[in-house]
Amino acid sequence: MYWQCAEIYDNKKDPCGSMYYNGVYHEFYQYNPNGSYNPNISYNIVWGHSVSMDLINWINLEPAIEPDTPSDISGCWTGSATILSGDQPIIIYTGLLDIQKHQVQNIALPKNRSDPYLREWTKAHNNPVIQPVVPGLNSSQFRDPTTGWIGPDGLWRIAVGAELNGYSAALLYKSEDFLNWTRVEHPLYSSNSSNMWECLDFFAVLPGSGGGLDLSSAIPNGAKHVLKVSMNCTDDMYMIGVYDLKRDAFVPDTVLDDSRLWPRIDYGNFYASKSFFDSKHGRRIIWAWSSETDSSSDDVAKGWAGIHSIPRTIWLDSHGKQLLQWPVEEIESLRTNEINHQALELKKGDLFEIKGIETLQADVEIDFELTSINDADPFDPSWLFDTEKHCREAGASVHGGIGPFGFVILASDNMEEHTDVHFRVYKSQQNYMVLMCSDLRRSSLRPGLYTPAYGGFFEFDFEKERKISLRTLVSWEALSFILLFTA
Repeated sequence: MYWQCAEIYDNKKDPCGSMYYNGVYHEFYQYNPNGSYNPNISYNIVWGHSVSMDLINWINLEPAIEPDTPSDISGCWTGSATILSGDQPIIIYTGLLDIQKHQVQNIALPKNRSDPYLREWTKAHNNPVIQPVVPGLNSSQFRDPTTGWIGPDGLWRIAVGAELNGYSAALLYKSEDFLNWTRVEHPLYSSNSSNMWECLDFFAVLPGSGGGLDLSSAIPNGAKHVLKVSMNCTDDMYMIGVYDLKRDAFVPDTVLDDSRLWPRIDYGNFYASKSFFDSKHGRRIIWAWSSETDSSSDDVAKGWAGIHSIPRTIWLDSHGKQLLQWPVEEIESLRTNEINHQALELKKGDLFEIKGIETLQADVEIDFELTSINDADPFDPSWLFDTEKHCREAGASVHGGIGPFGFVILASDNMEEHTDVHFRVYKSQQNYMVLMCSDLRRSSLRPGLYTPAYGGFFEFDFEKERKISLRTLVSWEALSFILLFTA
């Protein structure tokens, strides 16, 4: 199933914005039309454009926006799509003025709204609509405007990622018509945790509700807001809090000085994520860019680099503390030839091969039920600062009190090449902590590839539930077998 979504994302990077409009899903993304590898990629970027009726099968269109005006002549970078009153789609995006990467914000509108695919877009005559005329603002770190939302005064608002006086800031702007913008004196939120936030996302969520909220409508009482930021070219972090209407500011429920402890949208290869409200199903959908693990020469040979993740539904848990995600339900339409095993008992050192999988794609759901939790090793809170390091040191071959247990995928017959996904259970002072690792270090024998070990911790109440559930979508590479194991 990754194959169908991945093929449309050749030479692709950040999702720029998405929307559901008149029965069609639109996905805009950073696209390099000059090939899969270009050292000057920043200065050739256009807005790629693909459309779908079902989020599964996609049609590639001509680029929606290209660098052809003074306000974006050096590149059209990330932004967002918003649907205004009167059913008017509009795009706001970052333009590069020159090779020094001075950045401004621009507007584009569809040329013909009766075209179901919205193939052609026209840039606003007053571009750039927002310029970096803010004291202390680094004009080369001023980008990626969010989807718009309506404030209590009826005015539109957006946030733009910025470096302000050496700190990270989500600068706040407001407008009556989405064409003429005024900066609010204070940021939506700022932090000294880093010097730049990019690819911002700001949206409302209702605790315990799997549905999404439309930012262009009134937000119900009890709703929370999420501020998602991308940092270090590797991490998509988020904060949950409230949008203080009187102060016109985001107030996190918890403030952690060290951003390494902030929760992540995803603990794997998942960056520059962007969400949108799907009015067809009343849900919020999120996806992101997964960077390439092949070498640059391999990218050139195959003709593409980088994919977008499978679209996911995202919502807030009933406690209002953590975002939850699940592949969109449309993915299940690809399921065929089910293989089912139940009540398998695995003891330490056991292996169980799931046979009969003769496909390049698989949708795997596994429940691991623990018979005992008494042997859990003690949890060290310092591991939270570098979970990837802990996954490397506590690999699938290192025995622990409980774990590792999990499964092996994409394996060669002699196991020289394989990827393992495994869990470990630890006991903290308050609760149990589960470590999940996805270890790519032995995924290929080819030299020069990027093969990290990803990982993340999550709390688990084993007093209420002994079952850990995992769903994995596997695709593209030859799927030799799936092997369940416990070490």
